[in-house]
Amino acid sequence: MTTPTVLLDDVRAVYGAGTRQVTALTGVTVGFGRGTFTAVMGPSGSGKSTLLHCAAGLDRPASGTVTIDGTRLDDLDEDALTRLRRDRIGFVFQAFNLVSTLTAAQNVALPQRLAGRRPADGDVAAALSAVGLAERAAHRPSELSGGEQQRVAIARALISRPAVVFADEPTGALDSATSRQILRLLRALVDEHAQTVVMVTHDPVAAAWADRVVILADGRIVDELDGAITAEAVAARTAAVEAAVEAGAAGPSC
Repeated sequence: MTTPTVLLDDVRAVYGAGTRQVTALTGVTVGFGRGTFTAVMGPSGSGKSTLLHCAAGLDRPASGTVTIDGTRLDDLDEDALTRLRRDRIGFVFQAFNLVSTLTAAQNVALPQRLAGRRPADGDVAAALSAVGLAERAAHRPSELSGGEQQRVAIARALISRPAVVFADEPTGALDSATSRQILRLLRALVDEHAQTVVMVTHDPVAAAWADRVVILADGRIVDELDGAITAEAVAARTAAVEAAVEAGAAGPSC
């Protein structure tokens, strides 16, 4: 079995202290392999965003280990962790997070510029071309549609050729047609470039684009789907988990 690009081993995440302490993840162990597309789902408060943040090195878990591309994150100080996030991780978020005063090309190049590096000749153009925006390079975010802005964000995530792309509700602010464009791009990263993609979503239709769906409840992985995934199957399994949570007995569904 090949080593996963991202591995969480017995990860526990806790927020707050005393009577206000909340355990967001409870002993989660999960891996994400090269050339795979995983959707992470679960009810509100299930821990899916916390899992993403711990996996991406944005939050440090209370215990357990996170390994990305062979590097254990707990072995890194803050400077080294920042460099790893910059060089080995791509981020795509619902809010796009583009700089309004910069053009599409400048936004794509920004991570490299902030690192004190000049992108290699043609890299920015190639990244924009890969997301179908070669002719929009000189446009600022206000001159782009929501879908185009999200595609710029994907191009920016790819500029450093990361080991993994984390996407947090990447289609949450988009209409259904534009969402399909974004999901098609993420799918192509996996199928054509053997990229690792981990996406948090609440949408069964979006999750059906993945190879695998991991469902969380109360900070634990309680169900998984893989193989031929349909939106209907995802909706049924997530509904079963939500019903179990409401009944106070979340567990694997059959």
